[in-house]
Amino acid sequence: MSLHGDSHEPGRTRMRLLHSLLNKLGLANTKVERHPIRVFLLEDDERRHRWFTSRFKGDLLDIAENVAQAQEFLSANSYDAIFLDHDLHPEHYHTDSTDDERTGYAVARWLSANPELQRAATITVHTRNADGAMRMVEELRSGGRMAEYVPFPMLADRIKSYWER
Repeated sequence: MSLHGDSHEPGRTRMRLLHSLLNKLGLANTKVERHPIRVFLLEDDERRHRWFTSRFKGDLLDIAENVAQAQEFLSANSYDAIFLDHDLHPEHYHTDSTDDERTGYAVARWLSANPELQRAATITVHTRNADGAMRMVEELRSGGRMAEYVPFPMLADRIKSYWER
């Protein structure tokens, strides 16, 4: 043993210096792989199913196309991220339809009424229906949830910043 502590200290110091130099030169691999997350999607459009599947490749993704399926998944599993659409039937598209029992609003209201479910999940409303989205976010927040509206065209950037691989 040396007078200055552990005999391995010079080796550790060299490794720290080497790692620091590689970082400064941009040559160090500092990316940390994350564990798979569990994601829930309420969406009736199969094109968006494929879009979400490609964005969350390597993660666990459950997809529901209607309110009953959504309630079943959300009751049975614990999710890290929840994505909710508002308009789930063709008659809801491009109309001023109300928040009936077949829209994502019904799921938002159900989650608010069941505060023990999905407490830790990040909830994002991604519909193109901004008015419906804001009603959903308001309902979720009034139930103590953290929720936000992200228009679908802006969703890819948001997903990258939240759950980057």
